[in-house]
Amino acid sequence: MKKNKKKIFTVIIVCISLVIILIAGYEIKENVRIGKIVESHKTEQNAKQNDVVRSNDENGSKHISTAVQQIMIGTMSNNYDNALQTLLNIKNAGYDSIELNDFMIHKSSMLVKLMTKFSGMSIGNGGKLDWPKLIEESGLNVISIHSNLGSIENDAKAIADEAKKFGTDTIVITGMYKFDYSSLDNVEELAKRLNQAGKALSEEGIRLLYHNHNVELQKVTSEKTAYDIIIEQTDPAYVNFEFDSYWMADGGANVPALMEKLGNRMKLWHINDRGYTKSGPYMTPILKENATELGSGNMDLDTLSAIAIKNGVEGVILETHKNWVNNDPIKSLQVSSEYMQDSFGDKDN
Repeated sequence: MKKNKKKIFTVIIVCISLVIILIAGYEIKENVRIGKIVESHKTEQNAKQNDVVRSNDENGSKHISTAVQQIMIGTMSNNYDNALQTLLNIKNAGYDSIELNDFMIHKSSMLVKLMTKFSGMSIGNGGKLDWPKLIEESGLNVISIHSNLGSIENDAKAIADEAKKFGTDTIVITGMYKFDYSSLDNVEELAKRLNQAGKALSEEGIRLLYHNHNVELQKVTSEKTAYDIIIEQTDPAYVNFEFDSYWMADGGANVPALMEKLGNRMKLWHINDRGYTKSGPYMTPILKENATELGSGNMDLDTLSAIAIKNGVEGVILETHKNWVNNDPIKSLQVSSEYMQDSFGDKDN
């Protein structure tokens, strides 16, 4: 019996050791890959701040900020130097801002890291880095910070103070997780909570935006979706929107109609394109779509851009999670920058 226990114990130790070796080997390989990507895009540091985010430029025309969502560069943030070089590449590509996530600028649990990694949105080791210093050195602005409703309800002042520390007046709540969007009662209660959270933040000089996924398209009555209820039952004085057109297209919605319904309540726009650009052959019946660089897919971004500009959108934020050119998020955001600058760049400069 003792011998059997000893054998079992030995097998367990060997298995654990192998897992540790495999993980360590993967991390080394991944760090080498990331290092090569960052080195291939190395750019000089220029910490000249862009002071215009939501105001008019010197010529009096409306400036639309262009930004990158932090989740896109999670894998590139494995250490300070690589994170800084990546931010400098964002700046050098023509973007003026970045949108931060609170779970990426603070230490996250292993569970959160694993969940984001397996969902294709790895957060890397960014939580260990000095993001205020990184932002200052990069010359980028922070257009907004993604947070969660529970944190705001728990301590709105702390959330507001962090936003101010990064020089932004905008907090964004993404679609609620483990939440029943098929229940009218639940969605109406969510609208009330959003109003209360937005009011609490407004008293601290910060505004609240709601970011959709596609689950908000669930019908809660014969006529209305959860998103309709959220729009109609939130107070524009306290709650407005960061609209994600990719998710709404993914859910089969009439995206232009939704953007028109939001009107000037759509303060920020998450932009992405949707298609499939890997090599063929392509055979019927199913071609799996995925995110792709702006202008490479099949979304009518020109129509959506015109609606956004007409309704006074303040910032346009690029976000893709995977399917990047050469598996390189920096190259991907550089390619997408051409569309961003052509559509939203300052024409008079």
